[in-house]
Amino acid sequence: MRSGPGRTYVDGPLRHPREVARERGGDLLDAAPYPMLVADAAGVIRHANDAARLLFAAAAPGVALADAAPPWLARAHARGTEGVDGAAARERVHGTVGERTFAAHPAGRDGGDTVWWLVDDTDQRRLSEALRIERSRTEFLSEASTELLSSLNLDRCMEVTARLAARHLADAALVIVPPVGRRHPVAYCGPDGAIVREELAVEPADVPGLAEALQGFPPMPSRWIDPATAPGWLAREGLGDLGSLVVTSLPGHGVPAGALVLLRRSDGRSFSEGEEVFARLFAARAGAAMSAARLYAEQSQVTEMLMRELLPPQVHHLEGVELAARYRPSGDGERVGGDFYDVHPGASGEESLVVLGDVCGKGLEAAVLTGKIRTTLQALLPMAGDHRRVLELLNGVLLGGDQTRFVTLVLASVRRAGGRVRIRLTGAGHPPPLVVRADGTVERVISKGTLIGALDEIVCNPVEVALDPGETCLLYTDGITEAKGGPLGGELFGEERLRRELADCAGMPPEALAERVQMLAAEWVGGGYHDDMAVVAVSAPRGAHLSAVGGHGPGRFTQ
Repeated sequence: MRSGPGRTYVDGPLRHPREVARERGGDLLDAAPYPMLVADAAGVIRHANDAARLLFAAAAPGVALADAAPPWLARAHARGTEGVDGAAARERVHGTVGERTFAAHPAGRDGGDTVWWLVDDTDQRRLSEALRIERSRTEFLSEASTELLSSLNLDRCMEVTARLAARHLADAALVIVPPVGRRHPVAYCGPDGAIVREELAVEPADVPGLAEALQGFPPMPSRWIDPATAPGWLAREGLGDLGSLVVTSLPGHGVPAGALVLLRRSDGRSFSEGEEVFARLFAARAGAAMSAARLYAEQSQVTEMLMRELLPPQVHHLEGVELAARYRPSGDGERVGGDFYDVHPGASGEESLVVLGDVCGKGLEAAVLTGKIRTTLQALLPMAGDHRRVLELLNGVLLGGDQTRFVTLVLASVRRAGGRVRIRLTGAGHPPPLVVRADGTVERVISKGTLIGALDEIVCNPVEVALDPGETCLLYTDGITEAKGGPLGGELFGEERLRRELADCAGMPPEALAERVQMLAAEWVGGGYHDDMAVVAVSAPRGAHLSAVGGHGPGRFTQ
């Protein structure tokens, strides 16, 4: 006998190795590293190689396959159907032998026999399952992050965290955040998916690891926590006996956002080390979202408190004078800007001070300076009768600050004198007020003055005007006259157009006139960009003044 690569020569003629192996009693198959069983159509083993006999101790020729091999393999062999060539047509099957898993690959032989090759795929299946779990967890974390970050509401973040944890990580979950006063806000989600919101006076020390988790310390392993010691507020009715419990911290941005408690029933599996690590990954995302929501809520609360001080005030009705004001910031989403007005009613028979101003710039930075100016003017009210002195002191305050912004102003001291209203006007770089007379004439009141906060020395020129019944003095900022729009979109509204429109507003109450001016400017701009807009209308009432009804309001006037 001679041999070569892939060929065996016996007495000269070329023969296939399979034929040689058959004549030699299957020696080559016996040496194969994979278990191999040959069974006939009746399910009787005809041959088993060495690897098969090591795997199945009873496997031997003449023994029924059902007596030697596991049931899943015997059933697969029995399900075979007769093929066109007389061999049984079968499919690959999978099953376990002890703690290992095998894939059984069938191959037909002449005479109806079937060769079963068994391949140990335990490690491959474990890797495939680990990859599947990892992909599933990655997908869940991505979806959880999206849902958690879709809202900056802390309560909703707590509910989303509890619901996702109960659905994907445990049978039930609780989210506990640091106390508000003496109570901890808690969100609980049970197996039914319903969220329960509570504020509980809990003692974190009653649950091992909870106090540490609320302080941001690393979580305690679940194997060190006895579920039987869980207090009643943790082990809710309807959940049954607890089998395992995990407490993990919800890390925030520099400070802990709270703690996550995962609960599993006693009839379920315990938390593995990998599941605890995965729970911490989820907790990190939930904690970041909750921390961002808490920070946003705190900032919103602070902003709201400060904003209330910066918003234009409610217009007070002055004694014997009608007054109206309108304000529109430059941005649709903004509430304050660089334009402002204030009304400071005087004592009975004394002058009242009306202020209209325009700070250089826009947005929050201009609004902050606006608040500073309004506070300063409030402090200077005792000397409001001396406009020059008030402007000089305000100028000194602005020059002494860190900011380089300036402001234009117009001060109006208003008082009723008999049937007329007298107004003392002092402008400081501001557009001139316009007086709408009863006959439709519109007069421009020139009170030239320098900007406030720009020069060491200021110049001002007070002017006094008198309003007869039904006449109005309009104060406005340049956001009205410099509103850009019109048919071509690039034309300024301008003072001349404003004066023409005011001529048709003779005799209008101040509320209607102020609303009309702001509406005209807004229509001129359309949907385009515009500066802050502010108008104040001061009118002399028609007729004689009567007392206010009930002691409140502006009172009534008769002809």
